[in-house]
Amino acid sequence: HALGMLGMAGSPQVAVYKVGMAWPLEAEGIRDFARGKRVLIVIEEKRGFVETQVKDALYHLRADERPDVYGKTFPNGEKLFPAVMELSPEIVAGGLARVLPAAGLNVDDPKIPPNAQRPDGLLRRIPAFCAGCPHGTSTQLPDGSFATAGIGCHFMAQDEGPNTRTFTQMGGEGATWLGMAPFMDLPHMFANMGDGTYQHSGILSVRQAIAAQATMTFKILVNDAVAMTGGQPAEGHPTAISIAAQVAAEGASRIAVVADDADRLPEAAQLPKGATRHVRDDLDAVQRELRTLPGVSVLIYDQVCATEIRRRRKAKKMPEATRHVVINEAVCENCGDCTKQSSCIAIEPSMTELGRKRRINPTSCNVDLSCLKGFCPSFVTLSGPPMAPPADHSWQDKEGALASELPAPILPTALPWRGLFAGIGGGGIVTSGEIVAMAAHIEGREIKTLHFTGLAQKNGAVVSHIQIGAGDSLDVVRIPMGTADVMLAADMGVAAGEGVLERCRAGTAVIGNLDLTSGAQFKHDPRLVIDAGLHRRTIERVSGAEASIYLHANALAEKLFGNAQAMNTLLLGVAWQRGLVPVGEAALHRAIELNGAAVKLNLRAFLWGRILAAKPELAEGILHGSADIHPPADLDALIDMRATSLVAYQDAEYAALYRQRVGAVVAREAEVFGKPGLLARAAAESWFRVMGYKDEYEVARLHTAQSYDRAAMPVFHLGPPLITKVDPITGRRKKIAVPGWVALPLFRLLRHGKKLRGSALDLFGRQEDRRAERAMISAYAADMQAVLTKLSPAIRDAALAMAHWPDAVRGFGPVKLANWKSVQEQRGAMLAALDRAMPAMAAE
Repeated sequence: HALGMLGMAGSPQVAVYKVGMAWPLEAEGIRDFARGKRVLIVIEEKRGFVETQVKDALYHLRADERPDVYGKTFPNGEKLFPAVMELSPEIVAGGLARVLPAAGLNVDDPKIPPNAQRPDGLLRRIPAFCAGCPHGTSTQLPDGSFATAGIGCHFMAQDEGPNTRTFTQMGGEGATWLGMAPFMDLPHMFANMGDGTYQHSGILSVRQAIAAQATMTFKILVNDAVAMTGGQPAEGHPTAISIAAQVAAEGASRIAVVADDADRLPEAAQLPKGATRHVRDDLDAVQRELRTLPGVSVLIYDQVCATEIRRRRKAKKMPEATRHVVINEAVCENCGDCTKQSSCIAIEPSMTELGRKRRINPTSCNVDLSCLKGFCPSFVTLSGPPMAPPADHSWQDKEGALASELPAPILPTALPWRGLFAGIGGGGIVTSGEIVAMAAHIEGREIKTLHFTGLAQKNGAVVSHIQIGAGDSLDVVRIPMGTADVMLAADMGVAAGEGVLERCRAGTAVIGNLDLTSGAQFKHDPRLVIDAGLHRRTIERVSGAEASIYLHANALAEKLFGNAQAMNTLLLGVAWQRGLVPVGEAALHRAIELNGAAVKLNLRAFLWGRILAAKPELAEGILHGSADIHPPADLDALIDMRATSLVAYQDAEYAALYRQRVGAVVAREAEVFGKPGLLARAAAESWFRVMGYKDEYEVARLHTAQSYDRAAMPVFHLGPPLITKVDPITGRRKKIAVPGWVALPLFRLLRHGKKLRGSALDLFGRQEDRRAERAMISAYAADMQAVLTKLSPAIRDAALAMAHWPDAVRGFGPVKLANWKSVQEQRGAMLAALDRAMPAMAAE
C-alpha cells in the first residue's frame, strides 16, 4: 500500500521479499534476493531484529553483489523507521519517500493527511474496571501505602490514582520493589496479582520475595475467571484454600483471606495455621495490619469476576440479584465519594433542574453494592435485580405501518468500501462491524477486518476497521488515513480520538450518537465537562457534514426496546437506509441471525434505524419528555426556582433573604457591566447551595417527597449521628441499613424539625459538619461583600472564582468537611487575586 501511495506499485524497479520466519532468518533466500540489487530496505516493527540478521547474511557477498542496507536509520544515524509501536502505510511511505530517491528512483508525493485539530475538552476513553469488578475494591490501598501492578485487569489501577505505580511482566510481580527497596525510605509495598497469573508463574514471584527477605504484601485476587482473555477458568482451578496452603509452604509470614461475602469464606480448619478470615468491610484494617509486619505476607481476596457474574446470570447458571441500588437524586450532592469508594463505572452523571447529580445505570450495574460505602444518605436498595427503563410499546404497534412505507435505498457499488466502527468496550460495536463483514462474506465479497480492543472490554476505546473489496483489491487490514467512506460513531469520544478521526476525509459520512457517556474520567472529576456539541464540531471539521446524521441513539434504543445496547444495530440501520453500506438487506438479516445474540431485538433495531433514517422527525416524538433536564437558562427563572425550593426547605422569610442576597449581586453587576451575567448566575447557585445545606431535616424531607414502592421494600443506608459509632481508622460514622417501614415514618416526623434548624434546640446542629455549614454562610457573605465592593472589569475573573467556591464544597459529613478545608486553603489566594487586580484598574 505504501508503494501505491508513492506511485511505485508494480514498478519493475522495486522488488518485495516477504520474510516467513523472523528468527533464525533463512540466509540463502535473502542472499539470492539481494544479489544485483542496489539498495535493500528492511521494514519491520519494533527493533531492527531482522535487519541485523540481513546484514550478517550479506556480509561476505562480493562488493558488486552486496546492496546498501537501510533499516531503522540511514548510515549517518538519522532515523528512518521508528523502533517503537507499530508501523502504518503512512509511516512506511514516508520512510520510503526518503530512501528511494536516494537510490535514483522518482516517487510521487505520498500526500499523508495532517493530524486533525483537537480542541481542549474532548473526552479520553481510558479503560476502567467493569461495574462491580472485584479489582475496584481489592486494589484500593490505605492512606500512605503504595502498590505495584503486573499483567491482568488490576493493571488499570494505575489509572485510579497515584499510589499504584510500575508494572512488570507476568511472573515478575514485586520484582521492581526488590530492586527499589534498598534505596527508599518506604518500608513496605503491596503487589497486586490475579489467580491466573499466580498459577502461571506468579508463585515464583512470591518465592523470590521470600528468598530475598523482602517486606511486602502480595494481594492475590481469586476471581474465578481469566477475565482478560474470555472468562475461562484459570488452569488448575486455584482456590483461596489451595493458594493459602501453597504460600504457607513457601514461607509466607502471614496470610489473610478476605471475601466479599462471609458465606464465601473457607472454614478456619481448611486454612494454614495462623491464617485469618475477614469480610470485605475489614479490608482496609487488614491491609493496615499487614503493612506493619516484617517479611512477605499474602492477602487473598476472593470475589467472582463481575463480567462472569453477568454471563452466568444470563445463562441461568447463577441466580439474579435479590436487591439493587438506586440514588435519590434530590439528596445526591455529586460529591463523587460513592465512586471513590467503589471505583464503579455504573455510577453515571444525571442532569436535573438542580444541576448534575448521579444515577446507577441499570444496564451496566452488576449489583456489587460497594457503592453503598460512600458516605451519602441518598442510596436506597430495592428488592429485585436492576431493571432498565421499560420500552414504549406504542411505537412497536406503529412499526409495521412505518416499515411498509420505507423506500429501498440505492446501495454503493464503488469498491473498495471502508467503514470505521468507533465505540467503547462492552457496547457491542465490534459485533456491528462483524455483522457487516459476515453479510459481505455471504454475498461472496472480499473482506478484511481489524479490531482494536486491548483493554477496551473495560469501557475503553474500541475501533473496528471493516473493508469490502472485489478480487484482490484490499492490500492492508487497517483503513488508511483519509480513506474511510463511513464512520459509525457509537461513541463520539472515540470517534474524535487520535488515529481515528484522521482516517476520515471530507467525503466520509458519519452516523453519530449524540448520547455522550462520561466514561472513566467521571470517576475522578465530578464536574467533568461532557460536551457532545464540541465532539460533533470536531468530527465535522474533518468529515462530510452533509452526508452525516446525528441522533440520540442510546435514548432512542432505551425508549424503543428498553435496551441501550441496541443502539449499535440501530445506527447500522440508519447507515444502510441512507445508502452507505454496500451489502444487501437479506445478507445483513442473515448475519444478525448467525450472530445468534438477541436476534429479534437486533432485527427490530436495524429496522428502526431504517425508519429513523427515512423519517428523522420521528425521533423527537419518540424521545418526548425523556431528554435531560437542566437548570433554567433564564436568570430570573433560576432565582425563582431556587427561592421556591428554599420556602420548602425553611420558610418564606428565608427565601426572601436569599432573594435579597442574590439581588445585591444582580444590581451591582448590572451597574458595572450594564447587565447581570455570569457573576449573578454564580451567586444565585452558590447562595442556594450554602443556604440550603442538607442536614438531617432536609434529607428526611427529600426522602419523604420521593415515592418508594412498598412492594419494593426500600432500605435506606445511613450513618445517623448520635446512634452510630465512628470508625477510628477512617474517621467516618459506620453506615447502617434501615428498612423503609422504620425509616419512612421517622423521616416524616423528622422533616418538621426544620423549625429547630440553627436554634439551641437543634441537637443535630452541634455536629462539626453542621457548624461548618453555618460558617460557610458567613464566609460566603463576607467574600461576596468584598467582591461587590471591589467589582470592576479588571477583577471579573477573580470575582467569578470567588463566587463559585461553594460549588466545590459538596458531600456529607467527613467528605464535605474535607472539601471545606480545601476551599478554606484557597480562599486567601482568591481574596489576594481581587486585591492584585485593583492597581490595574487604577492605572486604566
